[in-house]
Amino acid sequence: MLMHQSRANREPFDVIDLDPYGSPAPFLDAAVQAVSDGGLLCVTCTDMAVLAGNSPETCYSKYGAVSLKGKFCHEMALRVVLHSLDLRANCHQRRVVPLLAVSADFYVRVFARVLAGQAQAKASASKQALVYHCVGCGSHHLQRLGKATRHGDRCDRVPAGWPFKYGAATGPPVGPTCEFCQQRHQLGGPVWAEPLHDVAFVRRVLAALERSPGRFGTEQRMRGVLSVVTEELSDVPLYYTLDGLSSTLHCNTPSLLQLRSALLHAGYRVSLSHACKNAVKTDAPPAALWDIMRCWAKLHPVKRERLAEGSPAARILAVEPTLQASFALRDDANPSSRKRGLKRFPENPEAFWGPKARAKAGGGISPALQEKRQRLQNKRTERPDDGSSLKNFPCKRFKE
Repeated sequence: MLMHQSRANREPFDVIDLDPYGSPAPFLDAAVQAVSDGGLLCVTCTDMAVLAGNSPETCYSKYGAVSLKGKFCHEMALRVVLHSLDLRANCHQRRVVPLLAVSADFYVRVFARVLAGQAQAKASASKQALVYHCVGCGSHHLQRLGKATRHGDRCDRVPAGWPFKYGAATGPPVGPTCEFCQQRHQLGGPVWAEPLHDVAFVRRVLAALERSPGRFGTEQRMRGVLSVVTEELSDVPLYYTLDGLSSTLHCNTPSLLQLRSALLHAGYRVSLSHACKNAVKTDAPPAALWDIMRCWAKLHPVKRERLAEGSPAARILAVEPTLQASFALRDDANPSSRKRGLKRFPENPEAFWGPKARAKAGGGISPALQEKRQRLQNKRTERPDDGSSLKNFPCKRFKE
């Protein structure tokens, strides 16, 4: 109500910070209208189960996008939120420019500027993309919703924002099945396909931290996360993971430096991601990435008899690699934040850390709940053989 009143009174806010319990979706439309032109909009989302792919239908109803349950789910959650913000801003001839988007602990946090301008808002369709995700090997491809083409020599004789002609994109980028494992694709999105961060802004924040040491209690973590953000490839959406690639082929997992070195030797760029400590963000196409993993599997052979016929691992390893990968370590394979030993991915500070149920009278964790958690710990892996865990139901037909 307050945000709608500020718009009606033409008294916009310079900064709006949305941090509700759960999803901020009901407040996004009012927020993009109530913030001033060039103002800062901060949004926190704690409904990660929805954004990370557990409830794609709920994600669509709240954010206008279908989430996928993949290894890249935390970064995709950020891109879903930015897509939702930009979509709502476009309805009012506005657009969103991300400054910083962070996935931390059990929530995502987005900082973005909201700018007015009908001409620039027309480019929003070319900034969104659909995600094709293979359910077998985990390969992903992006399909832009729109395209922007220049008018050529007319660029210097027309107002800003006009040199581009906007239209529908062509696709899809994949066939009916995955070219590597012959499995089907899942379709997610639309998501924000442009950079998540303004690197110049993040560096200014880091410089401000250096000028005021000891001001924040989480200074070490802030410095570590922001340093990783500056190292990320800004033009590469989504990522793969070390354990995900190795799990697909059922092979030993290469070290982070070995895989990064192989990608650099092949002429591709690679970086980490603040959203996942095992992330491999690279501009290498999936074909090159699987060639590198095939070369690794040759150095560390996989027991082919353990691979089921027609499985993703069997189909990928049945193809000879066209790229001969080199796993010799390179100096530039080790990122600067890792060399300096920054606290990039800290562990949970205490037991039962994370989102909890709504506040109750008395607060804290009840002894009954604590006892139940201990009793059910590892219940799926440690099952007694005496049948004591089975329920007994009396049968009415066979009474003694």
